[in-house]
Formats: sequence, C-alpha cells, structure tokens
Amino acid sequence: MRWVNRHVRRREAALFGAIPIVLLVLLYLFLAAQRHAANPFDKILPLPGGMAEGMASLLFNTDQLTGKIIFWADTWASLQRLGLGLGIATLATLLIGLVLGVLPPLRATFGPLVTTIAVIPPIALLPILFIALGLGETAKIALIVIGIAPVMIRDITAHVSGLPREQIIKAQTLGASSWQIMIRVALPQAMPRLLHAIRLALGPAWVFLISAEAIASDIGLGYRIFLVRRYLSMDVIIPYVAWIALLAIAMDAVLVVLSKQAFPWAHGASH
Repeated sequence: MRWVNRHVRRREAALFGAIPIVLLVLLYLFLAAQRHAANPFDKILPLPGGMAEGMASLLFNTDQLTGKIIFWADTWASLQRLGLGLGIATLATLLIGLVLGVLPPLRATFGPLVTTIAVIPPIALLPILFIALGLGETAKIALIVIGIAPVMIRDITAHVSGLPREQIIKAQTLGASSWQIMIRVALPQAMPRLLHAIRLALGPAWVFLISAEAIASDIGLGYRIFLVRRYLSMDVIIPYVAWIALLAIAMDAVLVVLSKQAFPWAHGASH
C-alpha cells in the first residue's frame, strides 16, 4: 500500500508523534552527559538533576517580598495577560470580521486598513505602546491584541465573505435583514473558523507576551527567563521554556476538543 493511501489510527498517531520527541530528549541527554563528563560544572546543557535543583526554590519556596511561590506567580501573571489579550482579540475579530465579511461597502472601506495593520511587525510597535500606555499591564495586553487581532480579522472576513451566495439570497428571500443574516447565517458558520484562528494565533500571542515581559515586567514567565539568562541559568530557562510549550499544547488541545464538541459538522462528524 502506498503511504499516501494509508490512514493512521489514533493510537498509531500518538506513537508516531512521540517518536521524534523521545529521540530529541535522548539526544539532549546524550550531549549533556558528554559535556558533564568533560566538565562537571557545565551550565549550557544541564542534566535533569541539575534542572530539578535549579527549579526547586522557584517551585516550593515563597518569595520574601511578595509572599508568593515564584513559579506559580509567574505562570498566573502570564496566563492572565495572555487570556486578556486573546479574549479581547477574539471579541474584536468576531465583531469586525462579521461586519466586514457580510457588508461589502464596509469591507471595501476598512479592509485595506486592517490589511495594513496586519503586515506591520507588532514588535516594532512595542516602544510606541510603552510610551503611549506606560510600562504597566495595558501595553503588554495591547501588544498581544495588535499582534494577533488583525490577522484573525482578515481570516474571518475572508471566510464569511466566501460563504455561498445562495445562502444570502435565500435568507433575503425569507425577509432577513443584514443584521439577521449576520447573526443567523454568518455567525454559526464563522465560529469553527474562529476557534481555528485562535489556535493559529496562540504561537504569535506567546511570542508577543514573552517579548513584552522581557522588556518591562517584574513578574511572568518571560520576565523570569530573561532575568536568569544573565547568570547562564539554563537549569531554569529550559524548564520554563518546556512549561510554556506544555501550556500552549494544553490550550490548543482544549480548543480542538471544544470545536469538535460544539461544531461536529465542521469536522465531518455525523449527527
């Protein structure tokens, strides 16, 4: 059987997906062991024991200034910023994307503006945001929103505007107004696409969050990574990066399950 015709079962997919990850871990352990054999005090590739020691104080000890456990305080601060940024961007995408997708005159008027904003590198706007909004939470959240919302809006606008014209004509024949078409016809079909757009935006959202925290913050996962880098504390940096990856994977998995449960028709499932 040709590989192009072979369908992978769920268990096989999990196994195949785990193979490269396990190989990378084994490669890292091999290289780390070699470096430590040559230099027991090597800090570039810490062994698992060294990472456990480096993270112990952050995971279990309370910070004397704040009274909080540093690792969990960093995690909560970053997730709050990310959640607010994603929430605002999602709401803006839903509202603006529906309006531009359903109403051609508004799409012709504001579509170029959205496209222009979408192609501007968001990191280049970070100094402007800090000057205009200060160094507090507002600028960090604004960077996430500006970084992902325009791209998501373009995607939803294109999806809604590409809906079969027959649906719009039938709805108008039944007496539907533009508002009713937007809510009853476009919105249900845009929701699965919106969840997909959020999944695609998760990676960039984390990038913008870490960038903002690295430049101006006193708490957060990105702040901690850039704080300890001056000491070459790879025993902290690597676990923090791995934790960010696990959080992102978990968020993506939740979105996949939510989409399949709420909109099975969009995934080819039968009722």
